[in-house]
Amino acid sequence: MPLDERPFRPHRVVVLALDGLLPFELGIPHRIFGRPRDGGGRQLYEVVTCSVRPPGPVETDADFAVDVAHGPEALATADTVIVPASYELGPVFERGVLTDELAAALARIRPGTRLASICTGVYVLAAAGFLDGRPATTHWADAERLQRLFPRIDVDPDVLFIDDGDVLTSAGVAAGIDLCLHMVRRDHGTAVANDVARRTVVPPHRDGGQAQYIERPVPDPQQATTTAARAWALGRLHEPIQLRDMAEQEAMSVRTFTRRFREEAGISPGQWLTQQRVERARHLLESSDLSVDRIARSAGFGTAQSMRQHLQAALGVTPTAYRRTFRTGGGGAGSEGSGGSGRVDGVGRDGHGPVGALA
Repeated sequence: MPLDERPFRPHRVVVLALDGLLPFELGIPHRIFGRPRDGGGRQLYEVVTCSVRPPGPVETDADFAVDVAHGPEALATADTVIVPASYELGPVFERGVLTDELAAALARIRPGTRLASICTGVYVLAAAGFLDGRPATTHWADAERLQRLFPRIDVDPDVLFIDDGDVLTSAGVAAGIDLCLHMVRRDHGTAVANDVARRTVVPPHRDGGQAQYIERPVPDPQQATTTAARAWALGRLHEPIQLRDMAEQEAMSVRTFTRRFREEAGISPGQWLTQQRVERARHLLESSDLSVDRIARSAGFGTAQSMRQHLQAALGVTPTAYRRTFRTGGGGAGSEGSGGSGRVDGVGRDGHGPVGALA
């Protein structure tokens, strides 16, 4: 049967609720994946919560329990499995070893299922061996411990989330929102993800990584910020932008501006500018009929070849392939688990361009 004639089936997201879970993080997948709909109003995702035990109450870190209606058998039906954080992981957190009950539940997951974790849920994926030889992240306060307990994992404590294709991990708490929005964006494009973000009253994409949330000495309240420079740059992404141009907007030296920018955003000005240009290109590829050359110039990449290189590095696809997927609404999660090519970090870690000449 041709792909476009298959009966519609929403992508099933199964959320594994473990004792000691954080209610906020348990609710993130339901809120984000429960919103997207196609042009006909059909829900693109079905979200189901399950436990490692038969249906019944699961303790939270609050003064109430959650009554979960599904047991571990639901994991066998998942297209995506998400493991939120828990404060009662026991041997998983202490020694990196799964309990028999948890191991039996995870064994039900079908090969090829997309896996994701929020915050310390990463310990479950790590203990199960799903992250061996892969990059991963978690809450910045737990990153060092995760690396020590699982030395085969490439732990990155700086990013908000990491997309390694069929396995994704996020930093703590609200970074789970960033991760889930990213998965919606990967499945159905920027327009759908932005609509979900608007309805959830959160930004569709946050600048920087975890570095901006780590406690540091309080800066002098008289010090200037780089907000005006960023607003200035966003208004002229199509133009060549030099680092010194941005620094001049704040009346700072290049050295001071770069340091201040990193303190505020967690990444360099060059990395931030590349992110903004990639987002501009994605929007235009989805929403306009402009040629790839015109979009490359409008987004500030200059040439189609340069844009192609940056999108390939950031998204794992070419501009043409991205447009073909998301202008038609295809390639989504309505029928099959989403694939992914290469590594896509929540925050890119190379600027993809000279730092002195940010264009």
